[in-house]
Amino acid sequence: MSKEISTAEKLAPVRCALLSVSDKTGVVEFAKGLHARGIALLSTGGTAAALTQAGLPVTEVGQHTGFPEMLDGRVKTLHPKIHGGILARRDLPDHVKALADHGIVTIDLVVVNLYPFRETVARENCTLDDAIENIDIGGPSMVRAAAKNWKHVGIVVEPADYPALLEALDHHGNALPKPLRFDLARKAFAHTAAYDGAIANWLTARNEEGVAEDFPQSFHYHGVCVQTLRYGENPHQKAAFYRDETPPAGSLSTFMLSQGKALSYNNLADSDAAWECVKALPATACVIVKHANPCGVAVAGNALDAYRKAWATDPVSAFGGIIAFNGVVDEAAATAISEQFLEVLIAPAYTDGARAVLAKKPNVRVLEIAFPKTAGDSSILDFKRIGGGLLVQSADNRTAAPDTWRVVTRKTPTADEMRDLVFAWNVAKYVKSNTIVYARHLQTVGVGAGQMSRIDSARIAALKAQQADLTLQGSVAASDAFFPFRDGLDVIIDYGATAVVQPGGSLRDEEVIAAADERDIAMVFTGMRHFRH
Repeated sequence: MSKEISTAEKLAPVRCALLSVSDKTGVVEFAKGLHARGIALLSTGGTAAALTQAGLPVTEVGQHTGFPEMLDGRVKTLHPKIHGGILARRDLPDHVKALADHGIVTIDLVVVNLYPFRETVARENCTLDDAIENIDIGGPSMVRAAAKNWKHVGIVVEPADYPALLEALDHHGNALPKPLRFDLARKAFAHTAAYDGAIANWLTARNEEGVAEDFPQSFHYHGVCVQTLRYGENPHQKAAFYRDETPPAGSLSTFMLSQGKALSYNNLADSDAAWECVKALPATACVIVKHANPCGVAVAGNALDAYRKAWATDPVSAFGGIIAFNGVVDEAAATAISEQFLEVLIAPAYTDGARAVLAKKPNVRVLEIAFPKTAGDSSILDFKRIGGGLLVQSADNRTAAPDTWRVVTRKTPTADEMRDLVFAWNVAKYVKSNTIVYARHLQTVGVGAGQMSRIDSARIAALKAQQADLTLQGSVAASDAFFPFRDGLDVIIDYGATAVVQPGGSLRDEEVIAAADERDIAMVFTGMRHFRH
């Protein structure tokens, strides 16, 4: 008997819906669909006005509760006839009796999205009072109430779910199946959690006068699980990929996978390194990444030449790597690329001919990412997990412009050297510290990454050049941080570099400058360091 009752309760039809939305996208069409299915409509304020204007029969919440909206709209749904109708369990006789005793009608569907707090605080001139007035109170209360009572009530917070909901009502006799109700409840709790997290992040980064501080006292991250991954860095580790609630334009997480297997944890990490590096370079550039480090980078007149120059830097390391372009990949480039083994190919666009060539390599993951139209947002945060905590910093999305660089040696870089110094400096920013990058003719000819000693990085980069049969004579070199002693600079010059770019800032800068003058090379200081750990 209990089983039969339970089944009947799960399939109880929706008879009354409450709609109260700030984002009115599609709400009129959705309400028309509910009305056409015989569902009574309750609504508030602006939503009620929109539905009435559309010719729909709507009962305004004030009429329903017998209590008018008040305090400039701060109080309208906070009433037992609303929350009792949402929270009552239909399977408990005491709850059903309480509703009958107090003349409360059950509300079977709640359609609510919240005051635009995040949109408000995103405005440059937003004040503390503006932010406070856009903190929703009744909305989250209704959302949480409906989600808590998900076995009996449907809760919709995303306009994108309206069509699927109407379809479900049609397939289940105006009822909502249990799996759908539970899925909607999960979305609802995530929705209110993200909303409250945004409020906490914004408010705890300000004082009572609304003056902003650098970081919030309480930090909340909200992301959406895009996919669970086969495993993490190693097969014994579990992993998942979460996308930011509002990912920055042109970031890796906005990719479209047009071909190939699902991306792995390491694929995603390496792809991000490749894409961020190639975005920082002039067109047409190619970046090849292996284990999160660029192993070959080049700029050329077309995608094919850029790829060939990048590959030539370190063919051994490039095998099985990630290849990224900041321009269109054409058929010629795709043909050359497809002759090698690679994991992922990234570009803003591909010609039809390129897609046809790549289709013959079905295991290659082909990503398309819309190139950002503007420079990176300096407010973006970067995270690093440590044991029991989280390190948070502003993203390293700035670099010192070449016109602010300072020539510190007697010798000034030639125009060609300066062009290569800018290129090498942009690449070095994306190589793990300690970093030394040799470059020549807009091509990396040696990359030394992630060493404890800067001298070792310089030597490893030179070894890479020798292995690839590339000369360092006449090259330039970039160091992501200053030279603490002259010995690292001497090693670079011994290998053939004629110009060096570095941040400067060492206690021994004068010693290093004197060494550069002694060896008759040009050196410039950028005034900005780019450690990458």
